[in-house]
Amino acid sequence: MHIMMMTKRAGAAFAALGTAMWALPVEAHVKWFAPYIVDAAPQPISATLTNTWFWTGIGLVLAFFLATLTVERTFIGRSVLSGLDRVSAPLWSRSDDFMRVSIGAFFVAIFAVGGIYLTPDLKTNSEVISWAQLLIAACVFSRRTMPIAAAGIIALWVVALREYDFFHLLDYLALGVGVAAYLVMASTDNPKWHARRFMALRWGIAIALMWSSLEKFAYPDWFYPLVEEKPFLTFGMPRDVFIPMAGVSEFTLGFGLLWSPLVRRLSAVSLLVIFFTAVYPFGRIDLVGHAMIMAALFVVAADPCRDAKAIAVKVPTLPRLGSLASVPAGLAVALVVFVMGYWGLHGMFYGAEGGAAQIIEQTTHAPNKEHPHGSQAVQAAPHSHH
Repeated sequence: MHIMMMTKRAGAAFAALGTAMWALPVEAHVKWFAPYIVDAAPQPISATLTNTWFWTGIGLVLAFFLATLTVERTFIGRSVLSGLDRVSAPLWSRSDDFMRVSIGAFFVAIFAVGGIYLTPDLKTNSEVISWAQLLIAACVFSRRTMPIAAAGIIALWVVALREYDFFHLLDYLALGVGVAAYLVMASTDNPKWHARRFMALRWGIAIALMWSSLEKFAYPDWFYPLVEEKPFLTFGMPRDVFIPMAGVSEFTLGFGLLWSPLVRRLSAVSLLVIFFTAVYPFGRIDLVGHAMIMAALFVVAADPCRDAKAIAVKVPTLPRLGSLASVPAGLAVALVVFVMGYWGLHGMFYGAEGGAAQIIEQTTHAPNKEHPHGSQAVQAAPHSHH
């Protein structure tokens, strides 16, 4: 009888997970498919903090995390982890080969697409950049040359600063550093650093997801054209309900990748479902753009490690990671740090009222398709079309 009750509770916990996850968006990167202006003034953070749907999303996520941590401590949680181990064992046994092939395939794909730095929204006319990306792909297949590939990834990000704002490129910094760190650590003979290669990769994708999710709070109207063009993306929810809850979901699933074994593996599986679902409405550009994140998520989902530490050092003032108290505390700290970082850095680079775009018209979308990413577009055509 006691076992049946525990099974029912576990079922309820995972049903709550399902409800929360299927309220998620199809997770396309808005900058790849809609016009925007990076230096436009973001919506005040107070607008998010007074939004009922933001707090509704936070409540659902906290319930999921707490339920999952509770189940994880029981034999049911251990059975779920063992089942995931069995299913993913073939992938985990070749995890380094899988990641290296995925990274190589990604750089071959963007070489074939041509005219971009690292990601679809960073355009370039330089043919040298495309050939450099093919060279990076070639370097990932030997341990001797993997550090060269890592240096190439960081170099591409630095070179992109010639054409794009530093704040814009922060969207891709954590992922690039995470992948580069993985390549260096995977190539080293030092067992201490080699053992941490997947932790570095996991941190990179987690930070990248949490940072990019803040666009849904700072610039909800960037998403309006996509929602109008593809209304099925909101699963029937009103636009202004869907967008803040989607932002909460993306942020907290990224946060979940840093948590306990069951939470991070379920977060990775949920994100994989979302990213694969996005391929149908948004096509191969979305698949190529998210390829490295998706490959890393497969590895996170397959990782049999039972270590509940998010980092390699202990912080005495924080609750233990596996404890229930650690969830609201950790989520609150993460939100404060990322929100202060995003709004603070934007204000530092562009001022409280944004860049030159704000002088002409309060707009967050670029009406000039030739220059869709900055205030020069507004100078060319001063009327926004949402």
